[in-house]
Amino acid sequence: MNRINYQKEMEKVLQGLPDRRHRLFLHSCCAPCSSYCLEYLRQYFAVTVFYYNPNISMPEEYRRRVEEQKRLIAALNAQREDRTAPEGQAVRVGPDGADGEADVPALIRFTEGPYEPEVYFEAVKGLEDCPEGGERCFVCYELRLREAAKLAAEGSFDFFTTTLSVSPLKNAEKLNEIGRRAGAAYGVAYLPSDFKKKGGYQRSVALSRMYGLYRQDYCGCVFSRAQRRKQEELNG
Repeated sequence: MNRINYQKEMEKVLQGLPDRRHRLFLHSCCAPCSSYCLEYLRQYFAVTVFYYNPNISMPEEYRRRVEEQKRLIAALNAQREDRTAPEGQAVRVGPDGADGEADVPALIRFTEGPYEPEVYFEAVKGLEDCPEGGERCFVCYELRLREAAKLAAEGSFDFFTTTLSVSPLKNAEKLNEIGRRAGAAYGVAYLPSDFKKKGGYQRSVALSRMYGLYRQDYCGCVFSRAQRRKQEELNG
């Protein structure tokens, strides 16, 4: 059975968009992962970043990641036509919306979901011992994507998607399956994606360095943190 190339699927959708008046609700797991996704997607959409990650177990870690997300968005929005972005790339920013010049990105908007780790723990109850990347993670994907789909539908967005697939550790096939199912449930189009393709992950690492972003070394939940620490101990 041939695997679906979700990057190509996304490109097909993007080729059919006549201008940037389409609005995208982008679930973000963190600033580093969103960096490349925003650079790429704002060429085609007026983007609203939705930060909803109840899997992050520690409040201080959650706040740190939220603030990094806001800082990155502020930096991207601050770039103007008469300024030069890092690495000599000229970036032009249009009005706060999608009705500017066709080649000028709209300002990126931000909305933060509730911080409710208790919802995450209830959702993954009984899956605590699952290996990283397994069923517990799939439940977590669904929890976040369904909330994104619900709010995207309520806000009359044209599409929604997630930054999660930029990570080599995340299952793009499962993310797209869950995203499409959530979109169908709430009546909003899911933008197929696998952002790690075409050097997306490597670009996110480069952009993280460029903007001095905090790059966490684990997903966010207590289970991934424990696995990471155990691996560090084994590696000495």
